[in-house]
Amino acid sequence: MLVSNKMKLVEEILSTFNREELFWLNGFLEGKLSASTQTETATPAKPSVNKITITYGTETGNSKKLASEFAAKAKKNGINAKIVSLDQYRLNDLPKEEYLLSIISTQGEGEPPAAAKKFYDYIHYNGFKLDKLKYGVLALGDTSYPLFCKAGEDVDQQLSRLGGERIIPLQKCDVDYESEAEGWFSQVLHQLSSTANGSNAQVSAPAVDKKSTGKKIYNGTILTNVNLNDRGSNKETRHIEIAAESLEYLPGDSIGVIPENPVTAVEPILQLLNINRTKTFTFRNEELKAFDLLKKKLNIVYLPERVVAKYANLISQDIPATKIGLLDLLRIYPLPDGIQFEHLLDILEPISPRLYSISSSPEAHDGEVHVTVAKDKFLVNDEQKCGLCSDYLTTLPQETSFEFYIHKNNQFRLPAEDRDIIMIGPGTGIAPFRSFLAHRDATGATGRNWLFFGDQHFVTDFLYQTELQNLKETGTLTKISLAFSRDQEEKVYVQHRMVQHGAEFFEWINNGASIYVCGAKEPMSTDVENTLLQIVEKFGNKTIEEAIQFVEQLKEDGRYLKDVY
Repeated sequence: MLVSNKMKLVEEILSTFNREELFWLNGFLEGKLSASTQTETATPAKPSVNKITITYGTETGNSKKLASEFAAKAKKNGINAKIVSLDQYRLNDLPKEEYLLSIISTQGEGEPPAAAKKFYDYIHYNGFKLDKLKYGVLALGDTSYPLFCKAGEDVDQQLSRLGGERIIPLQKCDVDYESEAEGWFSQVLHQLSSTANGSNAQVSAPAVDKKSTGKKIYNGTILTNVNLNDRGSNKETRHIEIAAESLEYLPGDSIGVIPENPVTAVEPILQLLNINRTKTFTFRNEELKAFDLLKKKLNIVYLPERVVAKYANLISQDIPATKIGLLDLLRIYPLPDGIQFEHLLDILEPISPRLYSISSSPEAHDGEVHVTVAKDKFLVNDEQKCGLCSDYLTTLPQETSFEFYIHKNNQFRLPAEDRDIIMIGPGTGIAPFRSFLAHRDATGATGRNWLFFGDQHFVTDFLYQTELQNLKETGTLTKISLAFSRDQEEKVYVQHRMVQHGAEFFEWINNGASIYVCGAKEPMSTDVENTLLQIVEKFGNKTIEEAIQFVEQLKEDGRYLKDVY
């Protein structure tokens, strides 16, 4: 116990810490305590395992961050750790590896991130043995999604099938992954030390303190829901302002929304299956009335092919691999007598959350979070359809309440206040940059800000035009370059404006500016990166190989950041 004067001093100091600093302090004290304990006891044997390879596959950068942290801790324990991204990993080296750790996230429908796809395919579709390999897999995911950590599970199982020996069981981590990842790696180090001391005892999955929930759920109220596009536009882009209590977020973060199914899709299913809307069913340990289950919980609008395949097996029929709504599936391939709705629940999946970049700043919009949502419209058999979540959000009237959570993106953060930034965000890609600009304006940041924005037409599709003009007039927005693709015969995109201002663009980069890209992954972000390489090559007087190396270094230094989808 501390004496009262020391306790008072500790409490005064802790009151000045924010949440992230408290987490850091907790780890710092654990390290001090561990070091003290080791000093007081016998010096542990130095591990005979002197090198490991740590690979990572990531979209957001979380896996890379953990790989770097793990490598530093391994070196402090006398183990040389080589870090490599899975897209840079030499596949021929895999059969030679002795100790391999793989940190991998899961994307979309259970797929590995793009950077890990080559490695993932290699271990699944090539016949070879990994008899020397001792490995461990840390899987990052989000329990809100049906196929939680599926890519990590696949890699772990396949390495075992190829003859690899697990150092430690697979660890699956939710969005708040820090403590679980830390516990996992501590067990890895312990096991490597045990191996050095001649012990091959199997370790159980690392024990960590479980949080009551992986994410904080906010109850938000719609304050504003307005169309940013003018009459005559081919698009409908909504600016939505949401009020909620005790909001905690930073520019660069997103909100996660689990949409509800339209009543027009729910009622016909209840009628077709002759189910009372108030009858109670159990789905994944949760009891819900039939109507609420179909409206708020189950994915029924666009079933993925894997669910259609399970349904085909359930009713013993051949059904072509396709995406289809549950209602159409039940009409075309009815449930046979004897198969109840409960059997159907065993194969259906919950609605997945959708992420939308935040377009507000906590400094400029206290108690509010804003998003910029484009209504996703497309044709199916000549019938216009809308994306489930974009349709749900864009039709929510004022004063409506709904639930959401904050999805942290620590790999898409503003630099120091005096650093310059270049923002490239066509269409709804402008969302985080509205947040960046509002934040820099509110905090008085001195760094220069250059925005590249584009859409179809100047008159109807210049999102946040008045706000951007005001920011330009007041000096917060140093420079703005616009590209409206349909206002002239030849289409003009943001990458064309980058080339047009290539000399100045390279000067900003060379003077320390950070580059941010947000919007469509394909083809926009690819075209932007290719254009960046051309600018560096031409105006930096470099060979293409040197330009590639220059851009890769920007990424390594955290000065070229992407939030693409």
